Amino acid sequence: MSWLRDGLGIIEKSAEVEPMALSVSDTDGVFLVPAFAGLGAPHWDPQARGTIVGITQGTTAAHIARAALESIAFQVADLLDAMRGDLGASVSELRVDGGASVNNTLMQFQADMLQMAVTRPQVTETTALGAAYLAGLAVGVWPNRESLASQWSVDRTFEPTISSDEARQRRNSWNRAVARATEWAGAD
Repeated sequence: MSWLRDGLGIIEKSAEVEPMALSVSDTDGVFLVPAFAGLGAPHWDPQARGTIVGITQGTTAAHIARAALESIAFQVADLLDAMRGDLGASVSELRVDGGASVNNTLMQFQADMLQMAVTRPQVTETTALGAAYLAGLAVGVWPNRESLASQWSVDRTFEPTISSDEARQRRNSWNRAVARATEWAGAD
């Protein structure tokens, strides 16, 4: 989102991405791979570079904003697939937090791509809250870690709204876009 704001100047603040993305029904086949400094896990390609594929004469800033938003969910899905493979276990729910988790469009797309529930807590700044909980434990505000469990509550759970076939097709297109971004730097 910072690239849309600082690099392209098509938004002034991150909160503007959601309404812009919702102004179009989909990305119209545009995919943005934000490999601005290479690709990290699970691709591990320092030579990858940011790529936008699928642009046509009809592509607008809104399509690019939506593709940027969706790229977050695709990257999370890639990581979760790697984690599942490493653990040899399934995952039935993704719990989210942080600034991006307040974006309903992103959270719904995440649920669609993962084909699982995505649950957002009422307090989305969980890292800061966790630090406060640890401090409270240290000074006796809470008697034990178990007493903190009741402090966590759900704001909203997003369930998949598309078929697994459609999600697989979208993920396959994403993977094609990632393949075009890989090994770009120093490819001469």
